[in-house]
Amino acid sequence: MLGSFILVIARGGDALPPGHLGYRLFLLALVAAYFIGFWSRGGQTPGLRTWRIRLERDDGGRLLPARAALRFLAALLSLAALGAGYWWMLVDAQGRSWHDRLSGTRVMPAAAGND
Repeated sequence: MLGSFILVIARGGDALPPGHLGYRLFLLALVAAYFIGFWSRGGQTPGLRTWRIRLERDDGGRLLPARAALRFLAALLSLAALGAGYWWMLVDAQGRSWHDRLSGTRVMPAAAGND
């Protein structure tokens, strides 16, 4: 809602018609900024923090924004394949999704001091 409010203000009070491509792209950019920002800042969104898990590179390092963006785009591909990239975790030997494999990331338990 806040994103829509900002867009309406930026457009001088004019709302975009429902289903407008520009509005959809704006919302996609907001979602991307949310995930890329949190993943590259500390490896955790608020939801990951609640579950006490974090995202990291395969070598255990912190994600830089470029790798977080790659993971986000790969996650969109996982979704576009009817969620097959997410279901893949159930059969993968390391429990990793397509987007984790493509971006060189993994989901791990958060360190004790990360809460």
